[in-house]
Amino acid sequence: MVALLAAVLLLVALPRASAAQDWQLVLIEQHGCVYCARWNRDVAPEYPLTPEGQFAPLRRVDLGQPLPDDLTFDTRPVYTPTFVLMRHGTEISRLEGYPGEDFFWGLLGRMLDRADAAWMTRNADG
Repeated sequence: MVALLAAVLLLVALPRASAAQDWQLVLIEQHGCVYCARWNRDVAPEYPLTPEGQFAPLRRVDLGQPLPDDLTFDTRPVYTPTFVLMRHGTEISRLEGYPGEDFFWGLLGRMLDRADAAWMTRNADG
């Protein structure tokens, strides 16, 4: 009985886990980047707690290292910070630079709105 209950709970949780992994916000950064440091100070601590961070979890990539094989970029990132919205490892849109916390959230929201109707439906009330 316990094994059956565990199997049912696992099956219920799997779609949620895979949906959360559909989307990622990839942060391209490098050591010494002043604007990366500002984003890390201003936004990074709260990002995973926000609806945006839960919908598109953050993944960090160092510009000085080879790009991960599981990510497909439209063009190689050049500037830091660069924020790349990915779905299933494929670039959907990007934001180059960090314009400050107030502008960042609005620009990220527009990226998400344009990218996915599920995001818009989920956040229509707020």
